[in-house]
Amino acid sequence: MLVKTYGSAVVGVNALLVTIEATVGEGLGFFMVGLPDSAVRESAQRIVSAFEESGYNIPGQRVTVNLAPADLKKEGSAYDLPIAIATLGSIGLLKADDLDKYVLMGELGLDGSLRPIKGVLPIAIEARNRQCKGIIVPAENAREAAIVNKLEVYSAHTLKEVIDFFNGDGTLEQIVVDTRAEFARSLNSYEYDFADVKGQETVKRCLEIAAAGGHNAIMIGPPGSGKTMLAKRMPGILPPLTLSESLETTQIHSVAGLIRKEGSLIAVRPFRAPHHTVSDVALVGGGTNPKPGEISLAHNGVLFLDELPEFKRTVLEVLRQPMEERVVTISRAKMTIDYPASFMLVAAMNPCPCGYYNHPTIDCTCPAGSVKRYLNKVSGPLMDRIDIHIEVTPVPVSQLNREGRAESSEAIRSRVVAARAIQTTRFAAHPGVHCNAQMGSKLTREYCVLTDECRNIMEMAMNRLGLSARAYDRILRVSRTIADLEAAPDITPDHLREAITYRSLDRDSWGR
Repeated sequence: MLVKTYGSAVVGVNALLVTIEATVGEGLGFFMVGLPDSAVRESAQRIVSAFEESGYNIPGQRVTVNLAPADLKKEGSAYDLPIAIATLGSIGLLKADDLDKYVLMGELGLDGSLRPIKGVLPIAIEARNRQCKGIIVPAENAREAAIVNKLEVYSAHTLKEVIDFFNGDGTLEQIVVDTRAEFARSLNSYEYDFADVKGQETVKRCLEIAAAGGHNAIMIGPPGSGKTMLAKRMPGILPPLTLSESLETTQIHSVAGLIRKEGSLIAVRPFRAPHHTVSDVALVGGGTNPKPGEISLAHNGVLFLDELPEFKRTVLEVLRQPMEERVVTISRAKMTIDYPASFMLVAAMNPCPCGYYNHPTIDCTCPAGSVKRYLNKVSGPLMDRIDIHIEVTPVPVSQLNREGRAESSEAIRSRVVAARAIQTTRFAAHPGVHCNAQMGSKLTREYCVLTDECRNIMEMAMNRLGLSARAYDRILRVSRTIADLEAAPDITPDHLREAITYRSLDRDSWGR
């Protein structure tokens, strides 16, 4: 008897429906075809043990299982449950009438228990798109799957529960999540607040501008000046996630297996801070079985690279294309996978190897030329993609002892949201452009028109400060963002002067 069940294969951040066909015949053995990897092939042993623990004895017959489409490689242990159910149905120990209405996924333990799997959210989305009635997953994954509306989600703890459900001898718990209510409840629940940061008003202003225009930023200053503390508070001043952005972000984290049992939608912009020893594959994504990397996990959020010059040169260079295209393409012989990577880069670094170049009270002990060599560890093309350079100085003791709290993240965020609203209106006719940092040269010329006085200021700055040509467009975009924060229709000389001060590392005099 031929019986079909349905599972799903995760490819990139999306899922494809997989049909599991099982049939029995004369002979002995358990045979599996359809490009299963070793984890899928090993399911035979787990399934047989789970059957015995669930009270089912499989007669001596030949069982053949096909995973279709046969040209798509099937990976992981999540196919255990649909293969087990299809096998029981083909033997006649389970009613197969309703099997075509559900997608089944889950790893089996030897005792018949169901263990959690990765990528449940895209699997649930695919089940809904295929107009399936419901999905049956391990209990630990049920809330994650229930994010998807118009789909029945059933939670199972053991194989026996699933068997009884299809035989009509028992029921499964249906999990229902009010996605919009949960999203609204979790929105703006930030762990860190700018109100806790004393001093550094200039740096806060720079980060506010960066958030308002979506600009990449780098902070350079001595150890203990507050660079990491400030960076951790960046998600709290960015515009809140929309529901569609939240679903997209949660989908990526689901594929990576980072959704907790009690968790559901990610309602706060992600903040990822990989260590400087990270490999290029871990940062960008890929591997033997391609998975999203840190830059995709930072999608719609902030990627923080502390101690930037300590990262391997090859690791930093792979950032260049994703920063421009906002997508990562992983190419393999048999497939090409795209991972979204629209992130805001915030980097931090010491000004020199000893960390005290330009320090107001501590002398730098680095030999001549070492400061320039240290800065040159970060390539020019990468610096070209960072709009704002911020010099961070230590906070005086008088400010640390001052009572009271500084301006809150909520107050800063309100100004950022207002500036982003102006940009949303401005770029409504330009698909794919949502903020000033995403403007190309053509849009920059269109929306960053300078008066004669502003042109003179730019020319003077380029000549006197030794600014590079690549800084020109960046200054214009940052100027446009400063104007947006003030709701000004045009760029004024004051906006331009402020933007020019945020190109410290482009000056010829730096590090000499």
